Amino acid sequence: MIQELKQGYGHIFEEALINEIAQVGTFKEVSEGYKLMDIGEYVRGMPLLISGAIKVLREDKDGDELLLYYLEKGDTCSMTLTCCMGDAKSEIRAIAEMDTKLIMVPVQKMDEWAAKYKSWRNFIFESYHNRLNELLNTLDSIAFDKMDMRLISYLKEKARINEGDIIKNTHQEIAYDLHSSRVVISRLLKKLEQMGKIELHRNYIKILSL
Repeated sequence: MIQELKQGYGHIFEEALINEIAQVGTFKEVSEGYKLMDIGEYVRGMPLLISGAIKVLREDKDGDELLLYYLEKGDTCSMTLTCCMGDAKSEIRAIAEMDTKLIMVPVQKMDEWAAKYKSWRNFIFESYHNRLNELLNTLDSIAFDKMDMRLISYLKEKARINEGDIIKNTHQEIAYDLHSSRVVISRLLKKLEQMGKIELHRNYIKILSL
């Protein structure tokens, strides 16, 4: 675990903090699609990502989901931290976007490390800042962008996260993430294909030029 921590967080945390994380943290490997956290659950640990990616979703009163942001290597979820600090139930759902390695840190250490390590405090503040910007971008997209632009942005981000031009999501899954309907998403994807920007296949989408 020490080696993974140094590779992912050695440029952020001092060695003493990395050693403490290794002592109390729990290393986990989860497969694509694994639900790490669900809405309404009490949060007992905070994730530090070593590799892979996690998508964080919100749910409305009708049970429809909206993709808020992705967590990647070197990230943590500040919304999870908020629940940890307040001993509150989770208001988000976290699902592994791909096979992912992470370390779960017990909530009892949050306050202690914030007082003890400047690097930890800076990391938490920066995480809040980054996630807030991503949430604002999501809000702006919903408020100001048409669905075709939101879909293009979504496909670009999926390609970046997966480091390739193949997106293995169904039209229905994309509709869930964008809080839209499958019919609308299928129509827009077909339009993008006709424009030569993507190729639609039975089980995947290939990006050509977005």
